[in-house]
Amino acid sequence: MSQNDRSGRRPSRPRPSGARTAGGSSASRPRKADGDRPRRPRQANPRPDQRVQPERQARPDRAERRARPERRVPPEQARPERQARSRLAAGADEETTGPEGIRINKALSAAGIGSRRAVEELMRAGRVAVDGEVVREMGRRVDLTRDRVEVDGSRVVLDQRLRYWMLNKPLGVVSTADDPQGRPTVVEMVPDEPRVYPVGRLDRDSEGLVLLTNDGELANRVTHPRYGVEKRYLAEVERLPASAVARMQQGVELEDGPARAERARVVAGSGRRRMIEVVMVEGRKREVRRMLEVVGAPVRRLVRTAIGPLRLRGLAPGEYRALRPDEVRSLYRAAGL
Repeated sequence: MSQNDRSGRRPSRPRPSGARTAGGSSASRPRKADGDRPRRPRQANPRPDQRVQPERQARPDRAERRARPERRVPPEQARPERQARSRLAAGADEETTGPEGIRINKALSAAGIGSRRAVEELMRAGRVAVDGEVVREMGRRVDLTRDRVEVDGSRVVLDQRLRYWMLNKPLGVVSTADDPQGRPTVVEMVPDEPRVYPVGRLDRDSEGLVLLTNDGELANRVTHPRYGVEKRYLAEVERLPASAVARMQQGVELEDGPARAERARVVAGSGRRRMIEVVMVEGRKREVRRMLEVVGAPVRRLVRTAIGPLRLRGLAPGEYRALRPDEVRSLYRAAGL
């Protein structure tokens, strides 16, 4: 009897191939040959001096960045106007356009007056006129560039080539189309096409509302003092003598002739500094600054806050947006067009 037999233990039997161990894994699974499964080569980590650095874009020169302020566009910029122009361009079909012009309900809808059904309701109510004649015929066609179309007595601009931009001009930008000295201009801060021009002046050291358009008739009416379109300014002054406001409203003499504010009033201030609101109908070079200096109130800061019915709201310095159709109509009313 063998030693194992003497200890009372049963002799071990050879384990068949593929049997599982107590841990549940195969004791001897057949392994695939190296040629059946390709091995992934190991890559050594590159040394720091061998690592590939991502390419960096060259940053513009600091002086260049200062010379050309960033053009920022608020989210709401020009959405109604752009949608109206796209609807008008996309809908040029035989039903609505032709050699005689475009159907009036389509033209007014594209101009932002309302849906075609809403425009038809306005026409039935006698609120739409073409060249001074009330129009109730739904199939009436109009020429976008020549016919004068009015709704409730207010002119509606149908010419889709016209642009109207409202800009909050920052300091250091000049209100011209081109500058021989190479300074940044307000025209560079709005889209290049179609070409537009600033309406009136706002000197380089002043901030605020600037209107840019290619509507020459409206621009002339807004700038000429004969038509009485008001421009509103807010000035921070070093000091304000008691007689300054009255003198500005009575008129003062400047080197290029008399000047007078339509209205002037103190709106805020503490100590010697005051905030004064000045309303003008003409816009000679640095006129508000010169008037305040004559009456003994040197200007520290000057901001234009309104042109006619347009108010400077919701735009940070350097931002711009397109005028809404109702704003264009209100500006036309203010200019007597």
